[in-house]
Amino acid sequence: MFKLLGLLGAAMWLAPDLARAAEASRPLDLTHHWAGYFSLTVMVAAYIAAMFEEATELRKSKPMLAAAALIWFVIVLAYRQQGGDGLAVAAFKSNLQTYIELLLFIMVSMTYLNAMEDMRIFEALKAWLVRKNLSYRQLFWITGWLVFFISSVVNGLTAGLLMGAVAVAVGKDNPRFTALACINIVVATNAGGSFSPLGGISTLFVWQHGMLSFTEFFKLFIPCMVNFLVPATVMHWVLPKGKPVISAEQVVLPRGAFSVMALFALTISLAVGFDMVLHLPAAAGMMAGLSLLQFFYFYLQKTGDKQTVDKQDVAKANYAMFFGGGDMNKALLGEENLDIFEKVGRLEWDTLLFFYGAMMGIGGLGYIGYLDAISQMLYGQFSPTLANILIGLSSAFVDNGTLMFAVLTMHPDIPPGQWLLLTLTLGVGGSLLAIGSAPGIGLLGQAKGAYTFSSHMKWFPVILLGYFISIGVHFLLNADAF
Repeated sequence: MFKLLGLLGAAMWLAPDLARAAEASRPLDLTHHWAGYFSLTVMVAAYIAAMFEEATELRKSKPMLAAAALIWFVIVLAYRQQGGDGLAVAAFKSNLQTYIELLLFIMVSMTYLNAMEDMRIFEALKAWLVRKNLSYRQLFWITGWLVFFISSVVNGLTAGLLMGAVAVAVGKDNPRFTALACINIVVATNAGGSFSPLGGISTLFVWQHGMLSFTEFFKLFIPCMVNFLVPATVMHWVLPKGKPVISAEQVVLPRGAFSVMALFALTISLAVGFDMVLHLPAAAGMMAGLSLLQFFYFYLQKTGDKQTVDKQDVAKANYAMFFGGGDMNKALLGEENLDIFEKVGRLEWDTLLFFYGAMMGIGGLGYIGYLDAISQMLYGQFSPTLANILIGLSSAFVDNGTLMFAVLTMHPDIPPGQWLLLTLTLGVGGSLLAIGSAPGIGLLGQAKGAYTFSSHMKWFPVILLGYFISIGVHFLLNADAF
């Protein structure tokens, strides 16, 4: 009895401290705190600055990096004023780990793509298409189908620019064909990148966070194909008839080109295997694949024929030395193309750093409490279907990777079918405008004059029709996922 009373007394004495400890284990609600208002203002200003990158000539990564640093600075400062910053620091590290996994995955993928570009694999594909003496309509469909499948494993910008180069080369005397082909390529690229976890940043985010398994994404194959086919079928009837008169050079692939393609396929398989079998991050499999490429390049360096040097090699070596700042001997022996770290250095670092700023900034706003409030409004007041369709439409103006990370940070309680719907709408919603996705922006510069914002806008109703039909097909085919 006395022991029981003693325990009750100790519990009453410790109750205030236990309550304070429980309170300290929960994040603070800073939505109405000066730190919250400051962070929200900084993030909006940074995103506006990033959107006007072309007008201001200020790279988009700069304002986003500054915003991320300021947001987490004021968060930690606010927590210190309340007695401790341990929770805030742990939240920062959690967001940082998510970004590092994404960075490593993209770094390896882009390194392989740079290696294939140096080995002229994409140039050979372009030359092969141009040499086929196909009609305008045949080239329209071939470039669309090719980029639809290529973009499921290659980033959208690279795939779009590759097929865009074919469209520009073929349609140099026919701007109408070039414009229609570019619109088709943008739609097909975004659609193809939406049914694969490797197709883009937004799908990679969903896979990385474990919301969908690797194989579940392929349920979107037919809806994505429909999204591509609806506007393409309508555009087919206004395409010019006849065949273009063009000539193309013969591209000879260097030693090791097919082996690099095989190693890239093996690397993707390792990433999937590490995730599904070993339950390790997919980035771990990608890094294992990078080691294979490094060993293969070492083999090429050691087994290359260093005695056979023609005049063309000497000319390339002179160019590398005098204009590229390269080493004469390395260029003469072809070793500059076998440097892995040179390919890593050529990554789109501005984009990767932009995503660091966006992810850390959005993560900070989520930790403050703003994204929970938005989630309650979107997924509480609206149905999940309407919310996901509206978010998808907004991807015509806002980067889909940023939007997807924001939704993931909201933690909405929705079934797999709704995650698939969100993946679909965010992926294909960027096709509505020429500036809505990286392939569209890239082709605006590549096909300058023929493919413009207004030429894409003329087909907005048809692309929007494809957007809603693909959603309907998803509900029809994947009803069991809801």
